[in-house]
Amino acid sequence: MAENAKPRLAIFKLASCDGCQLQLLNLEDELLDIADQVEICYFPEATSQDLDGPYDVALVEGSVTTETDLQRLREIRRNSQTLITLGACANAGGIQALRNTADVEEYTRAIYANPSYIHTLAQSTPVAAHVTVDFAISGCPISRRQLLDVLTALLIGRAPELPRYSVCVECKRSGTVCVLVSAGVACLGPITQAGCGALCPSFHRGCFGCYGPMESANPDSLCQNLMARGVSRAETLRLLNGFAGGSEEFRSAAEKLEKAPL
Repeated sequence: MAENAKPRLAIFKLASCDGCQLQLLNLEDELLDIADQVEICYFPEATSQDLDGPYDVALVEGSVTTETDLQRLREIRRNSQTLITLGACANAGGIQALRNTADVEEYTRAIYANPSYIHTLAQSTPVAAHVTVDFAISGCPISRRQLLDVLTALLIGRAPELPRYSVCVECKRSGTVCVLVSAGVACLGPITQAGCGALCPSFHRGCFGCYGPMESANPDSLCQNLMARGVSRAETLRLLNGFAGGSEEFRSAAEKLEKAPL
């Protein structure tokens, strides 16, 4: 970056729903301050400007599902000093990673009249499986407050900090009664990274694991606990294979559970 020039920011999308990019637009008033501090070189969700790299910061939403995605991602990495992934798709393959345990060719034959037109990889994989990621923001969608904190940290030259504890801590802080203990509702809160404000438990729903595994998560232990409370193996697998099912921790636990004797 040239001396006194604004940091160059680019926002890219792979296979995703655009929800994480929209969280940047949802910052509204704060977005004006951000736009005043950086040069937004590429962000099709909000501007037609399309400036080539290099970029100081690239935000990447979405998982890698096609060869085109992969080639594009590598080009983004080459042209970016700092690469930050946004959300469950970019960090763990997203809901589309459900196909990773099935036959993608069977899916295309069942859904598309002309499956030969579909050019896709066998699996949906996270960005970090292919290139170096400098920082990851979790969620489905991500928290706009966390996104603002990370961008602010980068602008002032400090390392970003996000919570690494579980959703259970957020439940305790907000006074939300544990749905697992009090009502026997299947919940991934004990192994899921905080950041959502314990949104689902506050509405008497179990955590779906949108923010992915917390630091030092122990999903095997939680699986045993859930089934000891009467949660079926199928329901436990459904939770593990959901939003962050492509993460190493959740995927490994699901594979062990599938192989375990009934």
